[in-house]
Amino acid sequence: MKAASTITSRTVVLPVEDIDTDQIIPARFLTTTSRSGLGQHLFADWRFKKDGVENPEFVLNTALARDCTVLVAGRNFGCGSSREHAPWALLDFGLKAVISSEIADIFRSNALKNGFLPIVVKPDVLQSLIDSPGAEVTIDIAASTLTLPDGREIDYPIDAFARYCLLEGIDQLGFLQQHLGDIEKFEETRPWTP
Repeated sequence: MKAASTITSRTVVLPVEDIDTDQIIPARFLTTTSRSGLGQHLFADWRFKKDGVENPEFVLNTALARDCTVLVAGRNFGCGSSREHAPWALLDFGLKAVISSEIADIFRSNALKNGFLPIVVKPDVLQSLIDSPGAEVTIDIAASTLTLPDGREIDYPIDAFARYCLLEGIDQLGFLQQHLGDIEKFEETRPWTP
């Protein structure tokens, strides 16, 4: 994971509701435990035609989507199964955050554990972003704020531990490894044995 304090990007808009994890990364691509290479299969059934050729009408295949790192998606993003491959595919494709009015709990948890930022906003804010594809937004991770194209700054919910991990560029294991000395000292000096 890479440490990040802010993300500034144009948005790529996918206004579909109820995007499930099988649409994000179809099950046939879950044969690996490696995070790299999954981005090529992101939204595979939408990005590619049946013959394997890119669908030029799908938003991620358009010039407008190039270099965008923030996805704006319809309500209930990431529903479905608990596959961790979904945030892996989004990250490997080059996306860093998704904004929606509702994000499935399991997807949200998996995303944060892997360095992908899910941001929940009110429906009217989401609609304004959907209506403005390619607009620039700034996400301040430390302050938990999203600056909209019109300059408004809104707060978004994120728990303190997840925010800390994103800012430090670590996952839960990395957090524990930061405290390895304290853990070893405790193990050496505790008066009881398991």
